[in-house]
Amino acid sequence: MPSSMVVLKVHEKSISGEIQLPLGELQSAIGMSVNDNSEHLVERLGDTLRHYLMAHIRPKSFDGKAWAVTLGKMWVTEEKTNRATGDYKELIVEFMITPPLNYDLRNFYFDYDVILHQVASHQILVNIKEDWQQGLVSEDSTLQQIGVIALDTQTGKIPVFQVSLQEGSVWQGFKNMVVLGIDHIAEGTDHILFILTLLLPAMLVVEDKKWSTYKGLKPSLLSLLKIVTAFTIGHSLTLLLGASQWLNLPVKPIEVCIAITILISSIHAFKPIYPKKEVLIAGGFGLIHGMAFAETLTNLELSVKQMILSILGFNIGIELMQLCIILVIFPLLILLSQTRYYTIFRQIGAVLMIIMAMVWIVERMGE
Repeated sequence: MPSSMVVLKVHEKSISGEIQLPLGELQSAIGMSVNDNSEHLVERLGDTLRHYLMAHIRPKSFDGKAWAVTLGKMWVTEEKTNRATGDYKELIVEFMITPPLNYDLRNFYFDYDVILHQVASHQILVNIKEDWQQGLVSEDSTLQQIGVIALDTQTGKIPVFQVSLQEGSVWQGFKNMVVLGIDHIAEGTDHILFILTLLLPAMLVVEDKKWSTYKGLKPSLLSLLKIVTAFTIGHSLTLLLGASQWLNLPVKPIEVCIAITILISSIHAFKPIYPKKEVLIAGGFGLIHGMAFAETLTNLELSVKQMILSILGFNIGIELMQLCIILVIFPLLILLSQTRYYTIFRQIGAVLMIIMAMVWIVERMGE
């Protein structure tokens, strides 16, 4: 028998969430046909289901003060598969619970017995997906289970579930966003590859439309500083616009465009196609990469203050990781560029990155 699930997102003044209810168990609980013609379930029984859910979701403070409950969208998922229970569908319900003014948001009773009040063997898994102040914000769908609601077989009663979340802080939330920015670059092969395409020719002089000799330490560092600064300004701008929902573009075209920026930069690393315009191009390509960075933050339901700190922390994390990559790679490239082997090294590296970029373009356009 599949369990139902409650997934919570903790905000500054409220808790939002999602309830996942297996249709078979829901049908047993409410005594109505929900499995038949399930694609039209919300149209047929939407009001009935809302009344039922409101009667069985009763959050309250420890002194018994009731919280406000608001139900949002409802829909039926596609067929899900469980090895133990086989295929089944779920009703998904969005909700929000809000404590009375000045009441503790992080400690309360979650009096919840949907399905369980009629199906004694049922279990309800309670999970936290997002808690910014505790640093629980990630790019994947990792859930932190905080307990299970089930019938107490000794008393024959359903115990009221107590939610007691550890106290968080703004500093902890900010630190997590810095780490998230670091991880985003560390795990993003395409972003690392793009940085490498910028570094490969950064210390070389262009002569006769070809990459030539090493330009010297000071000019190399100055070129690197200009390119990295332009890229940083570019991606910081679109990260701010995207995360603030002022700029909202589909993910797929952005991912394709990122692969194209790698392709163009790799070609330039092989043979200069925009000499003396590297700073301008890096800034323009930074705008594209920033839109991809912003995708990590756009789905977070944060307050204005939390979003500002998240953008700042995430961007700092990105810069720290980029700086680490540059500090490790660029000195080696400077040393190698002063030898006769650098030309073949640069060309082979550029060709490999061209191939990788073309593969990504094809894959991402086909998704």
